Amino acid sequence: MRRQVKAADVSRELLPDQSPELLRELHLLTREGRLNADALRKLKQVNHLLGLLRPAVEDVLGRFGRPLLVDAGSGNAYLGFLLYARYLQSAGKGELLSIESRPDLTARAEERARRLGFERMSFVTATLAEAPWPERFHLLTALHACDTATDDALVAAIRRGVDQVAVVPCCQAEVARQLKEHVPRSASVAALAEHPMHRREFGAHLTNVVRALVLEANGYAVTVTELTGWEHSLKNELILGKKVRRHSAPAQAKLDALLAETGVRPALVRALEGAA
Repeated sequence: MRRQVKAADVSRELLPDQSPELLRELHLLTREGRLNADALRKLKQVNHLLGLLRPAVEDVLGRFGRPLLVDAGSGNAYLGFLLYARYLQSAGKGELLSIESRPDLTARAEERARRLGFERMSFVTATLAEAPWPERFHLLTALHACDTATDDALVAAIRRGVDQVAVVPCCQAEVARQLKEHVPRSASVAALAEHPMHRREFGAHLTNVVRALVLEANGYAVTVTELTGWEHSLKNELILGKKVRRHSAPAQAKLDALLAETGVRPALVRALEGAA
């Protein structure tokens, strides 16, 4: 991958009408207007996600008078600012709430939103497990919320019947630990988790399969796709869900069978069952 994109070539990397001034404000562009390697990687991920989110955003903007979008585990809020600028600003409606556990990042994002005049952005400092989630919101995004934080976001969305869900999971260690501590009933599944490296990779894959099935069981039409190329990120699985029904018995049956065969009980499953 190129180590740096010169200012004269930056426009080739941007979406149509994307503001270089906003990218400078987010420190994705240098003062001289260049893209370094790390910023290019982040920009490609977020811009590709913006495109994949377009149908979901347009759906909630079209159906609701005051749609609320929640960006969970927002970090520096790159996604939130670019999402607001690309879709909500031009629509003249829609609010975006960012939830982040680190107060310094929240304070920085709040100040940036005021400076930019993004009046329909708000910020909460909290972990996703303890956040004061809105009783009703319409779209959830969670970009690289680590380990079970992704599950905390999904629990909040599922319990509130959120219309659209988009999560890009980060590290997934919980299920790998369970596979180590409790040997699966199936000998073939046990073989998949015998070696530490395989257990880690299989555990991550199994975690996301369970997440997709949980969404389906709770009435979501689910699409699993690649966020961006492997050259830009190893954590590039995107799970999209659209609420289309109350629940799905066939998906629940598949989920129950998978959990029984593997012997795992991920955080998402336990939380929705009301377990501690």
